[in-house]
Amino acid sequence: MTSTVTPWTGMIPIDDTALACTDTGGTGIPVVYLNGQFATQGYWKRVIAGLGPDWRHITYDERARGRKSKTSADYSFEAGIRDIDAVLAARGVDRALIVGWSYGAFLAAHWAGRNPDRAIGAVLVDGAMPHDWLDDAMEQRIRKMFQRMAWFMPLLRPTGLVPRLSAEQQATSNIELGRISRERELGPVMDGITVPTRYVLASGTSLGSKGDEQEVIRASLDKVVARNPHIRISAKVPSNHSMILRKDHAAVAAAIREVAAV
Repeated sequence: MTSTVTPWTGMIPIDDTALACTDTGGTGIPVVYLNGQFATQGYWKRVIAGLGPDWRHITYDERARGRKSKTSADYSFEAGIRDIDAVLAARGVDRALIVGWSYGAFLAAHWAGRNPDRAIGAVLVDGAMPHDWLDDAMEQRIRKMFQRMAWFMPLLRPTGLVPRLSAEQQATSNIELGRISRERELGPVMDGITVPTRYVLASGTSLGSKGDEQEVIRASLDKVVARNPHIRISAKVPSNHSMILRKDHAAVAAAIREVAAV
């Protein structure tokens, strides 16, 4: 018989920082939600409401994100992987269903691939698609985009809607993601996943993309699905990358139920 976990909200120490975390408790399957690159745990509220109280929902804000998570000297992708393990350890969770949107989907894919004995399964929301989209021109485009946004970022930071990272730190993180996305880097990660994994894909563009760039990236999943029988596309929805958790949260919740059923 599974014991009931009491709901909890607090700070989880890791490395030189601490992360704001919420655990709804209960006796259901633990579901850990991984945010977009500069997003917060609040983005998941509609998915969580759609699934309801029969699941144990664990959300947290990454380093320097949200209102409470502390700053750090390390905002790398590998730090993000360590943060997942720190949150699970702090909440006493051995096995979890892991769900990630955008940047969080990359974290979820890597963590599920590295921890097949601990991952019940993974749901990847419009992210973790192997494609060589980063070149020198794109790198410069990214740096300029964050430089243009730098003037108003400090105005929004008290709201928790933007990270407490400099424009250079944000650009560096985004460029690192481009390198992780490359077929030679991400392809083997996806091929090595052995737990049930489902994609929920958006449509159209995302912040910083032009024309059909995003749809070309999504098309790379055809090869991934063909190579790995554990991975399927659960849904492709009408909303774009930024609005998918708001407008098509039901499709994400359905994918989580699908993975749990497997």
